[in-house]
Amino acid sequence: MANPNPTHPPGKTPAPTLGESTARREAERKQKTIVIGFIAGFIVILVVLGLAIFFLMQPATPTDKIRDVFIIVVALESLVIGVALIVLVVQLASLINLLQNEVRPILHATSETVNALRGTAEFLGESVVEPVIKLNGYLAGLKRMLELLGIKPK
Repeated sequence: MANPNPTHPPGKTPAPTLGESTARREAERKQKTIVIGFIAGFIVILVVLGLAIFFLMQPATPTDKIRDVFIIVVALESLVIGVALIVLVVQLASLINLLQNEVRPILHATSETVNALRGTAEFLGESVVEPVIKLNGYLAGLKRMLELLGIKPK
């Protein structure tokens, strides 16, 4: 098995350069920051939810007004989801159009090309290769016959 990096002995990986180790440390730091951010966000959401439940359980809280606000927020959210679904359907229609008008003709042209190449290969096999094989067979027979008659040395 050939060593892909001939400057280092097989089985030993080269030590990372200063730039590579710095880039690796930077990537690990970014990844840790993202994970910590997600955990902190989850904890904040849990705390806000707990506080909201606590304050809504108080007798003086106007929960009917808060309920109405949440109903309005859910209605607006459903409108946004409806618009996103419409955009999704338009993109899906565009993809279907692309497949029918662009990819299908390319596949059809490719299959025609493959069929033409198959015909060319059959034609060459019958017109060129087969006669050459027959000629070689006749020449080998003639050579053997001349060797048997002693006209041509072995």
